[in-house]
Amino acid sequence: PFSKEIYIEENDFMEDPPAKFFRLKPEGEVRLRFGYIIKCEEVIKDADGNILEIHCSYDPDTKSGSGTSKRKVKGTIHWVSAKQCISATLHLYETLLSVAEPKSIAGINEESLTVVENAALEANLVDASPGDQFQFERTGYFVVDENSVQGEKLIFNRIVTLRDSWAKIKQT
Repeated sequence: PFSKEIYIEENDFMEDPPAKFFRLKPEGEVRLRFGYIIKCEEVIKDADGNILEIHCSYDPDTKSGSGTSKRKVKGTIHWVSAKQCISATLHLYETLLSVAEPKSIAGINEESLTVVENAALEANLVDASPGDQFQFERTGYFVVDENSVQGEKLIFNRIVTLRDSWAKIKQT
């Protein structure tokens, strides 16, 4: 459910975005998936310049699916309610081998695993059991790790990535 405080993915916001960036930016508008159109009004940073908060306004007449939205925006981002999300650990696996046929341990990709602690996920995942599989939007397919404890300590292993069209645009 929509709430006053939400979390978005870090890469869904840029202060100084390049052309064709249709996600959230200062003074920019995006649609929250299955939600409202929001506009970035203010960016709050710490003393080191790290972003702590993004303050936005929303247009209550733009609820997704209500048929009342006359305004169109180019970007749609996903989000979770800060008050109704769960915390989990994500294991993001990349290619294990850095060469097609490694002759030694030097052919192993030492950065093949990234661990993300305290990822904010939708609350309905709280009952996920080891072996259950899910698609996380724009991220990939995940399976619940065998070391997960249902409702207590959830670990999701990414088993397949999705194509990232924005990464492709950034390379050109």
